[in-house]
Formats: sequence, C-alpha cells, structure tokens
Amino acid sequence: MCKNKVQFQAGYSVIQLFKHYGTESQCSEALFKWRWPSGFRCPHCGSGRHSVVKTRKLYQCTDCHHQTSLISGTIFEQTKLPLTTWFLAIHLITQAKTGLSALALKRQIGVSYNTAWSMKHKIMQVMKERDDSRPLCGVIQLDDVYWGGERRGGKRGRGSANKVPFVAAVSLTKEGHPMAMSMTVVKGFRLTEIARWAKQHLQEKSTVISDGLPCFSAVKEAGCDHISIVTGGGPHSVTREEFTWINTLIGNVKNAITGTYHAINHKHLPRYLAEFCYRHNRRFQLDNMLPRFAYVAVRTPPMPGRLLKLAEAYG
Repeated sequence: MCKNKVQFQAGYSVIQLFKHYGTESQCSEALFKWRWPSGFRCPHCGSGRHSVVKTRKLYQCTDCHHQTSLISGTIFEQTKLPLTTWFLAIHLITQAKTGLSALALKRQIGVSYNTAWSMKHKIMQVMKERDDSRPLCGVIQLDDVYWGGERRGGKRGRGSANKVPFVAAVSLTKEGHPMAMSMTVVKGFRLTEIARWAKQHLQEKSTVISDGLPCFSAVKEAGCDHISIVTGGGPHSVTREEFTWINTLIGNVKNAITGTYHAINHKHLPRYLAEFCYRHNRRFQLDNMLPRFAYVAVRTPPMPGRLLKLAEAYG
C-alpha cells in the first residue's frame, strides 16, 4: 500500500532536539542568531556596537548605553526557566498532531501546572499572531462554525449564550488539495464583522466559496470574488463536494480539541484554534518547525500572565 508522504515524513525526533539544543549554551547561541541574524542590533538606537556584561548576561550598546538581554522584548521575557525547557516545550507542542494539554506538558517537562499553562498559552499566542499576519489566497472554502452547546434551561440554537461563533476557511491548491487554513473567533455572523475579518485574513482577488449565509457576501469588500452555494442545511449539506475539505478540517479540529482538553475557557478558544491551524499550515516541514517558530517568537512582544488570562483575542 502506498504510504502518505506527509504522515510518514521523517519529522524531528527528541534525540535530534537534545543533540542540537541539549545545553543552555546551544539554545542561547541559536536564539541569538534567530533574533539578530546579521549581528547584534540595539533595540533602542539600532547600533551594532556593543559590549557584554557577563555577570548579568546583558548586552550593552556602546553608543546609547542601553542594556538588553537575549530574551527581553520577546515572548520569553521575564522567564526564570532555562531555555532548554522552553525549547523542549516548543518541540512537544509543535510536533503533537492532535495537541498537548497543559497537564500533559507539565508532566513532560517537570514544571508546575500554572507554569505549563502559561508556557503553552504564550506558545499558542505566537502561533496566532504569526498566522494572523499571513492571509489566505486563491480558491477558499468558507463556513460558519460554533463551539459549545446549550446551557440547561437557556436559549437553544445559534443564539445560545454558551456558543462561540468562529469563521473557518481553507485555501486550496490548483489540484484541489488543502494548502492552509484559518479559524478565527468573531463577534457574530454579521456583514460588518465578516467584512472586517475578510480584510485581515483574505488576499485581494481570491475566490471565496461559501454556503448561502448572507453575511459572507461581505468578503467582496476585501476585493474577493464570492460564490454562494445554498446547501439547504441538514446532514446532506456537509457531503457537498464544494465543501469537502472545510467540513473535514472542522471535524478534525473539533475532535482533536475535545479529545485532548478536559475543558476550554471560551475566551481562550482563539489560541486553541490557532494552534491547530499553525501545525496544519506547516505539516510538510516538521523537521524545521522549531527554528521557524523560534524566529517568530523572538519577534513577538511579551505576553504577561495577566494579559493571557484577560485577552479574548478576537482576530
């Protein structure tokens, strides 16, 4: 039987991780190159002339005397954990096909649950911000989705207060295979909200295929062509060939989330969705997931715990 090339690719093993990033010096050297590929640049004045304050692990600019550390101004800022622990956590989360809960991460890397939760959400925040900056293009299948169910005694259907609406979209290759996907929490399925989403997440001149939900026509405001196919609802609507991939990916993500996580706070749902999208969009190159992630992580602003717990992260 012919093996799927994506599923059976070599990947990047834990043994390789320890070989390349098994010591603190190896991690620091790699992080320095990812943050300053052309050599140190002062974040305050841009000068490359500097000295090293070895006793405090700081870089001091010779021109403006500003001091900065390797992780200041990045998603790793103020961490007390070794970089080796961070690299292991990043590796485990980026390589896990169906996700990795904070509880499972805690057991794998030997930290407290609160620390593991914070690390995981910072890593997912990097994933979200990265994919939010990369709009989909070409032929795109689009659908409306809800996360959650009705509360006992509460309103049923789409108006349920316990349901979180989000937009699911997948771009296809010329051969009709899925290329990249995006799942974004929105405030509701209204023309103004879909127009705002489309301007951020879709490239101009893309062709968007959706069901008959009227609000999806707002993608035209982002310069996209729109094809509306009325499915009629019901179980047969999900078997339409025009929506094969988007329905498959929605089912895969929902099953993975419910199978991996005991419970998800709805205000953090955008990060969990972004986690699965990020891995799916880079599924062809598992061997360089860590370098690609770290390159973006050192360019992602700090995310203190108070912001992680408060942010609803609509995008």
